[in-house]
Amino acid sequence: METLSSPQGSFNLQRYPVRQKETLRAWDAADEYLLQTVAEQQPAVTGQVLIMNDSFGALSCALADLSPLSVSDSFIAQQGTSANLALNQIPADQVTLLNSLQPLATPGTKFDLVIIKITKSLAQLEDQLHRLRPYLNEQSLVIAGGMVKGIHTSTLKLFETLIGPTHTSLARKKARLIFSEPDLHLQPPANSYPKTYQLEGTQYQITNHANVFSREKLDIGTRFFIQNLPDDNRYQDIVDLGCGNGIVGLLAAEKNPDATIHFVDESFMAVASARENFQRAQQDRTADFRVTDCLQGFSPVSCDLILNNPPFHQQSAVGDFIAWQMFKESHTVLRQSGELWVIGNRHLGYHVKLKRLFGNCQTVASNKKFVILKAIKR
Repeated sequence: METLSSPQGSFNLQRYPVRQKETLRAWDAADEYLLQTVAEQQPAVTGQVLIMNDSFGALSCALADLSPLSVSDSFIAQQGTSANLALNQIPADQVTLLNSLQPLATPGTKFDLVIIKITKSLAQLEDQLHRLRPYLNEQSLVIAGGMVKGIHTSTLKLFETLIGPTHTSLARKKARLIFSEPDLHLQPPANSYPKTYQLEGTQYQITNHANVFSREKLDIGTRFFIQNLPDDNRYQDIVDLGCGNGIVGLLAAEKNPDATIHFVDESFMAVASARENFQRAQQDRTADFRVTDCLQGFSPVSCDLILNNPPFHQQSAVGDFIAWQMFKESHTVLRQSGELWVIGNRHLGYHVKLKRLFGNCQTVASNKKFVILKAIKR
């Protein structure tokens, strides 16, 4: 746990999920820059305040006195925000948490101040600005912040195209701000999300919301995985862990017609995409859809097969900590003789962790780039 010192006060903050010997902070220089700028503007802020993409609640905690709405596509970010509000003894109802697919407000509402943390996904930003525009008037103050390395000409072009005249600040601690002035006479193009394509070799139409990996075509890792999916009557409960648009679970359902498929992701847009894709393809079949952190909420010893393509980053932090969490929770959730199937780049060395945890690991298939591993719970 570390302390954020800002013009709004000092706040104890921690990343979520909480890990021992955490080396990363729950905020960055862009959060600090945004809070300093908001403090300079705060006397003029009298109406509704919106925060978009707050990582772990640094912005929400510091600005809780303004009763902001905080919207995110990340379940983990929302959990982190709730935990840090509680840690700082801030009443939970001072910040309203919304997911990325909920309406930002009732029709006619106009935001006085909008604060946006720039995410890695330009598509997500495009979708967010489209959703934001109806809630702006000419007096709305729109301030975005991010690290310099994550702000590009294409980022500024989106604000220019979808909001209005845009300029940037000087860099400070490798962070930069974007100021965009709403132009109500602007006629932006239609929102291009969600996108749909036909899954190769099938009749399935695949819908992808903006913050879903590989939105416009099948990625090569998933292609290799679905070519090697298992089928066995022993699999009664199958989990597509980190499901994204749900293609892996959809094809696993095809191969295992008697199984219940559980689609799990921490992205609200991912689970919504998986739900749409499965229900369109399997109209007479039910499935379980959960937005959660890894396998949080699953009962121990409740599943037979877990299919997993672990992410190797959480927001801008790169590492194998999410994969390790997924593997450990999979071991808990699997029934005896249950199997965890993992696909990853060959260089990631997941077999070492799986052998340590399960006591066994075998290669199912491999090519020049990817390896599919299987570990069995003994």
